[in-house]
Amino acid sequence: MEKNRTRPFWLILLFMVGILVGIYINIGVTRRVMPVSSDFNKFDEVMWRIGEDYVDEIDKNQLQEWAIQAMMEDLDPHSQYVSLEEFNAVNDPLLGSFEGIGVQFRIEKDTVAIVSVIKGGPSEKVGILAGDRIITIDDSLAAGKKLKNEDVMRKLKGPKGTKVKVEMLRRGVEGLLPFTITRGVIPTYSVDIAYMLDSQTGYLKLSKFSATTYDEFKKGIRKLKSEGMKQLVFDLRGNTGGYLSAAVEIADEFLPKGSLIVYTEGRNRPRQYMNARRRGMLEDIPVVVLIDGESASASEIVAGALQDNDRGTIIGRRSFGKGLVQEQIMLSDQSAIRLTVARYYTPTGRCIQKPFSGDREKYIFEAYERYESGEVYSEDSIHFADSLKFTTPKGKTVYGGGGIMPDVYVPLVDDSTEYYFNRIANLGLLYQYAFEYTDEHRKDLSRFKTVEAFDKGFRVTDAMFSELVKLADEKGIKGGEEEKRVARREADILLKAYIARNLFDDEGFYPIYAPMDDILQKALEVLEKGN
Repeated sequence: MEKNRTRPFWLILLFMVGILVGIYINIGVTRRVMPVSSDFNKFDEVMWRIGEDYVDEIDKNQLQEWAIQAMMEDLDPHSQYVSLEEFNAVNDPLLGSFEGIGVQFRIEKDTVAIVSVIKGGPSEKVGILAGDRIITIDDSLAAGKKLKNEDVMRKLKGPKGTKVKVEMLRRGVEGLLPFTITRGVIPTYSVDIAYMLDSQTGYLKLSKFSATTYDEFKKGIRKLKSEGMKQLVFDLRGNTGGYLSAAVEIADEFLPKGSLIVYTEGRNRPRQYMNARRRGMLEDIPVVVLIDGESASASEIVAGALQDNDRGTIIGRRSFGKGLVQEQIMLSDQSAIRLTVARYYTPTGRCIQKPFSGDREKYIFEAYERYESGEVYSEDSIHFADSLKFTTPKGKTVYGGGGIMPDVYVPLVDDSTEYYFNRIANLGLLYQYAFEYTDEHRKDLSRFKTVEAFDKGFRVTDAMFSELVKLADEKGIKGGEEEKRVARREADILLKAYIARNLFDDEGFYPIYAPMDDILQKALEVLEKGN
């Protein structure tokens, strides 16, 4: 009797244990045990757990890409992750060459239009001309509203020796023209132009600091010297930087041997000084350096080195303010990280890195704040703390903490009558009209064999300006009579310069644009006064 009474208790107990075991299993106690090793960290642990237990199928590689990007973005505004797909596009501009077909193009009305063909390149060799439209690439349609520059470049670029088939639409020719292009090595240049502004003043514009920049720079300077250069305008506006070594080599050409150019220092990078090492080609030539809000990094190193050594005059507007040094570190899958490893300092000890609060968007668009604060319209709107003031050997005051402040500041003209013209120019309508005009009149324009002949023989007509105004009207841009009168005057130069660029590249643009370039005109004034 006693035995029969205890049986239900044990049955109930076993039943409850079974339920608890079931719950225990359901919450994951029976999952695989995470492998443990000495180099297994929290990041590895999270990735492993997601891979083992996440409710849906996930792409672990993509997850890693996102995580690495987030890590880089949390460090500083210039450390970055370069994926395998982006690697060539990011690095090619600094290598001095890339492998492709040798054309410059723009997407015009949802079609790839050839702006210019690189001389001696693969496309010129098979007969492709400026103005041709690419309709198909390797039998795939290359037109449409969703067409992007990156997609076109990805299809046209490729290893040297490989082939790409294109079909072109050419004005005045019926049907499509088929071409098979064998890709080759296409040089990229960092010296946009080197020419004489007058009988004694040379002008050299540099767009970036790449692997070939120093050699290009020397070649340009030798050309100018052979043409009688006695003084130089060195234009670094819009130059966002590149290799530190190229900046040091170029600064060396202006400074006496032994002069400090720049020094760098980081937590795990001991202080390293870089000095001028030789007799420079330009030590005895008066020089002015032009900068603006887009001049950054290596451009600021050169401008800062000359300013702090009391060498020449810096003219323009306050530069960007990038004082951080990145090293590119390759990863196992041939992607890379560009990691900030040091800060650089100008010879007086200035760090010109502008403040970063952690908000990348605010940092990048700080240039717009310069408009809102009035800085670009008046030097008086710029204020520096006493702690940011430094003194050069000759007693000149210079400033750190946010770019290179020029010795001669050139503000933008705040003229309401120029608003209409600026709207047309800033929205790209001038460039668009210039391209369409060149394309439609290419045969007639071919009579101009040189830039000089074009400059003397071509004029922007009233009919052309009326067509430009009509294009602006279609885009909803309206202007009064006075605004149009001002725009007519400005278009005489800028529209003509854009057409010249379509015909002769930068060699056509800069000489014609020079008269309306306020910073360049101030530089000529300073040189004339002998400052």
